[in-house]
Amino acid sequence: MATRIRLQRHGRKGKPVYNIVIADQRSPRDGKFIEKLGIYNPNTNPATINLDFDSTLNWIMKGAQPSDTVRAILSYKGILMKKHLLEGVRKGAFSEEEAEKRFTTWMEGKNQKVADKSANVLKANEEAKKAALAAEKAKNDARVTELAAKKELSSTNETNTEIEGAQENIENEITGEETTQEDVPPPPPSDAVDDTTLDVTEEEVTENDTTEESTQEAVEEDPVTEEEKTEEA
Repeated sequence: MATRIRLQRHGRKGKPVYNIVIADQRSPRDGKFIEKLGIYNPNTNPATINLDFDSTLNWIMKGAQPSDTVRAILSYKGILMKKHLLEGVRKGAFSEEEAEKRFTTWMEGKNQKVADKSANVLKANEEAKKAALAAEKAKNDARVTELAAKKELSSTNETNTEIEGAQENIENEITGEETTQEDVPPPPPSDAVDDTTLDVTEEEVTENDTTEESTQEAVEEDPVTEEEKTEEA
């Protein structure tokens, strides 16, 4: 039976998590498997890989064929390097102690690279977070400044409106006083003569003249009568 080391998909949509399994190559992707070797989570940076090193190495030494993605994972974890060293020991190129020493040196360098990458990722995330906070602070400061400017402009407009209203009220009051003064006639001068009095006086004078003329006529007529009365007496 040909065996194959491959990934079996799990997780939710857009956030996949894979099981690393050993299965018959004729089985479907998410079908039956012989053994679960580990978990691969590509959603983190760097990717999270939990792998049973000894069991996976045992299957590789037996001839199990990994898929392309699993081959990259095995190389990353040093399993293929371990296989290469064991093949050298089997062929007599070097001793097992030498192979173990070489593998330890290689793993130390590999772990150092992984640690450096993780540190760089954390540093980049912190810098990105600080930059985002600085940008947000600058945005908030700009908004506060804009609101303060709008508030000051609104206050200035209200003050100007109040001043204009007060000036308009004063102008209206002055206009009303001028109109009232125009409606009231000016007082007559001290030496002015009342036309009504003059009219009445002229009428009275005319009547008096008429009365005097009538009296004179009556007097002119009366002497004859008086003479007649005297003669009769």
